[in-house]
Amino acid sequence: MKSVVENTESKTFPKEIKVLFEKEDLSLSVADNTSNHTTAVESVLKQGIIHFYFCMEGNAVFVFSPQYSREISFHKNYFFYNPEKTINFQLQLTPQTKMVFMTISLESLHKLFVHDALPLLKPENVNRKFYDEREIPSYLLVVLNQLFTANLSESAAKLYFQGKTYELLSLYFSYKEPNTESCPFLNDQETVRKIKNAKEHLLKNVDSPPSMKELAKIAGLNEHQLKAGFKEIYGNSVFAFLLEHKLDHARVLLDTMKYQVNEVAFQTGYTNPSHFIAAFKKKFGVTPKKYLMSKS
Repeated sequence: MKSVVENTESKTFPKEIKVLFEKEDLSLSVADNTSNHTTAVESVLKQGIIHFYFCMEGNAVFVFSPQYSREISFHKNYFFYNPEKTINFQLQLTPQTKMVFMTISLESLHKLFVHDALPLLKPENVNRKFYDEREIPSYLLVVLNQLFTANLSESAAKLYFQGKTYELLSLYFSYKEPNTESCPFLNDQETVRKIKNAKEHLLKNVDSPPSMKELAKIAGLNEHQLKAGFKEIYGNSVFAFLLEHKLDHARVLLDTMKYQVNEVAFQTGYTNPSHFIAAFKKKFGVTPKKYLMSKS
């Protein structure tokens, strides 16, 4: 099986596309357009194959026809599944765009998850088209960035990227729908929207996050609604969620090899680098300095 991004004219991959792992009906590829011009790649959404697109930097355009196209922007993810037909399209990578592509057949996904674990796997949904657009969460960004920074021997790379493929799949499908029975506030879709807006505000103000009282006021909820609803949707308290995000983002920054430990601490909202070092070690089991040394 060819990778998700296939040059249908030459049957070879353009230089911007690199296949990291490919086995039967499972593949993982990256795209990195380092040029100053837009690169167009002739591509295909194969019938019965689940396609994932993650935009790490820049943006790209899916051109399905002269009349219809979709843009994928910075830190967005698209999920496509069409059981009816194969769809050809052109993927236009703008300058300085980085993307990750992943494919898996529905049959293989069935083998990885029990049938009732995912709506897609339920018998009544097998012949339905699926499309999903999401923000890429910080825990997924960490793994996705590692695909561009890993420095491995050829013999070790295949096993490494195979493991990363399964890790991405498990993390992608780890998101759970809010349980409206255990959290009655979530029966109201307007409340869910307000909680999601509170999360977005929190992530936009990582350097100086609001207090719980301030965040509840911004969201238009009382503190109890915000605390209970936030934990049910995101699986963590508000500020534990923020801490996880900050440390995951710190790891992404360290992976770029562009910043010193103190710089990363300040960029992620820590005024005291020693507090950052302690928190990083607690989460990842290694100090930021040793983590950096392991990348060189």
